[in-house]
Amino acid sequence: MKEANMALPVSVGDLLQAELLEDAAYRDDGLCVVGIFGKSSMQLGSLKESLINTLADKHLFSMFGGPEDGGTPSSHIQAFYNQENRVLYLLLSSVCDGRQLLRACLSLGAGTGHSDAHDFWKSLERQHCLHLLYMFSVCHVLLLVHPNQTFDVTYDRLFRALDALRQKVLPLIRAAIKDCPVSKEWKLNCRPCPPRLLFVFQMNGTLKVRFGTRNPDKPKKHSPRRRLQHALEDQIYRIFRKSRVLTNQSSNCLFTVPANQAFVYVIPAADDDPLGALLGQLRSNCMLSEQDSSVSVSGPRRYQQMRHSARQLSSSGDSGSISMGSQLVDCSLKEFLWQHVELVLTKKGFDDSVGRNPQPSHFELPNYTKWVQVATRLHQVLIKNTDEEMAELAAKVQSQVKVLEGFLDADTKFSENRCQKALPLAHSAYQSNLPHNYTTTVHKNQLAQALRVYSQHARGVAFQRYALQLHEDCYNFWSNGHQLCEERSLTDQHCVHKFHLLPQPGEKPDMDHNPPIMNHNSRGRSTSSCNCGRKQAPREDPFDIQTANYDFYQMLEEKCCGKLERIDFPVFQPSTPDPAPANQAQRNPCEASGSGDAERLKEPSTAQSHTPGDTSLSLALSLGQSTDSLGPYGDGDGPETQVQQKRPSLVDRQPSTVEYLPGMMHSGCPKGLLPKFSSWSLVKLGPAKSYNCHTGLEQPGFLPGSSFLLPWDLVIRSRSEEDAGLTEPLDGGTSSWPAPNKSLIGKRGSTGGLGRSRRREDMARIFVGFEYEDGRGRRFISCGPDKIVKVLGPGGAKDPATRVLNTDMPLYIPSPSQGRGLKPHFSQLARLFVVVPDAPLEVTLNPQVQPGPPPCPTFHPEQSDITLPPDGFWVLRFPYSYATERGPCYPPKENQPLNNYKVLRGILKATTANPPPQ
Repeated sequence: MKEANMALPVSVGDLLQAELLEDAAYRDDGLCVVGIFGKSSMQLGSLKESLINTLADKHLFSMFGGPEDGGTPSSHIQAFYNQENRVLYLLLSSVCDGRQLLRACLSLGAGTGHSDAHDFWKSLERQHCLHLLYMFSVCHVLLLVHPNQTFDVTYDRLFRALDALRQKVLPLIRAAIKDCPVSKEWKLNCRPCPPRLLFVFQMNGTLKVRFGTRNPDKPKKHSPRRRLQHALEDQIYRIFRKSRVLTNQSSNCLFTVPANQAFVYVIPAADDDPLGALLGQLRSNCMLSEQDSSVSVSGPRRYQQMRHSARQLSSSGDSGSISMGSQLVDCSLKEFLWQHVELVLTKKGFDDSVGRNPQPSHFELPNYTKWVQVATRLHQVLIKNTDEEMAELAAKVQSQVKVLEGFLDADTKFSENRCQKALPLAHSAYQSNLPHNYTTTVHKNQLAQALRVYSQHARGVAFQRYALQLHEDCYNFWSNGHQLCEERSLTDQHCVHKFHLLPQPGEKPDMDHNPPIMNHNSRGRSTSSCNCGRKQAPREDPFDIQTANYDFYQMLEEKCCGKLERIDFPVFQPSTPDPAPANQAQRNPCEASGSGDAERLKEPSTAQSHTPGDTSLSLALSLGQSTDSLGPYGDGDGPETQVQQKRPSLVDRQPSTVEYLPGMMHSGCPKGLLPKFSSWSLVKLGPAKSYNCHTGLEQPGFLPGSSFLLPWDLVIRSRSEEDAGLTEPLDGGTSSWPAPNKSLIGKRGSTGGLGRSRRREDMARIFVGFEYEDGRGRRFISCGPDKIVKVLGPGGAKDPATRVLNTDMPLYIPSPSQGRGLKPHFSQLARLFVVVPDAPLEVTLNPQVQPGPPPCPTFHPEQSDITLPPDGFWVLRFPYSYATERGPCYPPKENQPLNNYKVLRGILKATTANPPPQ
């Protein structure tokens, strides 16, 4: 690459990678590196680029590049090498320039947040600082360009930040250039010399000084522009000495300024008449060309000749540099810069140390090849790393950039101070009025209050970061011994213990363990009766379905009803030592997600989760068994419904012995699966005569006069009197009543009493009782959805049982004896008493319970259509709690309607049986 190929500026990265073939006449000569940086206004022509055009006497940079030309807002350095004058110009363009600033604004999206925008600007500023540090490490002379005549004091903070960063990365830079062919002083100080910083200001149109003075008899020695330059020099020197950016020893400073030379230059403002300015410039160029000698001179002699010609021109009549009396003539920009460049090219160096014992600073003038080797290493470390050997050093340099934040990021520093002061206030707001252990809901409410307090005091870009820290601090405080157990009992009461683990089978509770090992406890106690109802005992609030519906009754069965005759419901019989719960892939449509589902059904835990979308069938279903749904049960209103209900039970379908049902039996369960235990119980208290209709049930807990079962009278017809078949349903439905205008045989009129012409053996009486029990053990029999049996005298209950059999009985009703508190107490349907006489009747039991609003499924025992043998006093015990594999069905709250919790009608049916042969 020859000089002809360097006619345009290139990126410094491209310049360092290119193999420049220098002319033999300049190959061994020294190289002066001049760096130009600073700020530029929003005008079309950038001041920094126009300076290089002026200094190089060439049109190198376009004046009309806009922000829409596809450039990036990142900082970059452009280089122009003038081999003839042995000067390499480095131009830094950054976000401080108007063009780059517009590009940065265009790159920001409309939805960028305040914190993200701040990080974007600060990243550009850090990039600008690294490029500046690079230029301060490779340049001899630096020009700071400013678009007006006022010194920007923010440069003081910038230079102090750069000096601190340079001291941090100095060992890393030494390691990067240790193999370069330069002097030991360069390797030690990581720069050819302490660079000399010069300042170039541009006088804008607001400040114009006319040459006419108030007192023409006493003319000034210096022009107004020269006096402005001197004033700026004094101001800059005082500021930098006060902040200790400049010290007595120049080798310890980031840069130096000359003690006896001018280091500030003010470019005069442009003339208001652009046409006159162009004509004046054309005239001066013509006069300069006439006075040029015919012999072409290059190098420093050419510069001296140009300077001499310019002085003659200025004394001959240039309006911008007229000498008035004894007033000195102002120099040009090129003259201002070249007096410093000459000190470099002549190897005299800079002696800018001051004080009583000034120490000379090192100075080295490298040739182009040596400078390129050092500049390449520094470029890899500070700006752009493409070498794997320098990757570690470059990463360490990037880690030291955080030193700049204390100097440059005043917004973040202010914001962090405000947020740090707001954090203790927010912590106090969170911990105010807190119990020792509390739930997630309380934690979220207190956290919201803490965030409100925090947002009232915190400001700035650190708001979000410290808000996240507040979240973390509050969560750590809550989880460190203050977290309440989140498990809720089957009655919708949470555990009162702090966060703990459950004991494994055979493991004892350990309170000293962290977290402690103990069972759940809601401190809720209630009184319940056993399976047969003859014994009551207190019970803890259950947290799992086995404790609620099986373990408690098994404990009482050993003391009371263990020897009673019973009908056992089928349960899971394992054939392997480690059976697994079934993955219920099929769901009933009523279990789809909805508002009622979200209110009543708790989401499953991790250990009991079942994927609704899983299409895999269980092992029991894959053995060729039917995959049809159980389907809804009929209500027994007609013969067609009865035919549909007469289907084989689940036991006849060969249930699985490998997988078990994890919850309770309900309408959404697949066929062929059984639970490990039954939540229902059906026991026989004795023969039918063990119930006395005059005294009622002799069991504890019943309210006075409410322990009487309801009579259900059925007519038994002989074979000769049957008109419609061998059997006729007697379930209390429409088929049990006579047709209009037709009286039954043996009845007097329509009163329904026994006829005198018929034997009493033709009429059978069944006693039925729906027993409700509240949490305090108070029990009663209901004779209707909203009525309690009340028998005040002898004779038993008078209300017929047809009313309770032909309607949906509520699962919960308000307790007749409420407490003193505001919270209502509910009584739950606990048992069904059925007295089957010794008569040719077939009584079928088919309970179906819906413990919640739709889409809550319908629960039923493991065996449907249970036939009760005659001459028996039977007790069906309902489950204490209801739960699916997705979670429990909680009892109703005080503001929820009770009609959604019900036992479907058709629970009891009776048909006449063929009489035994005589």
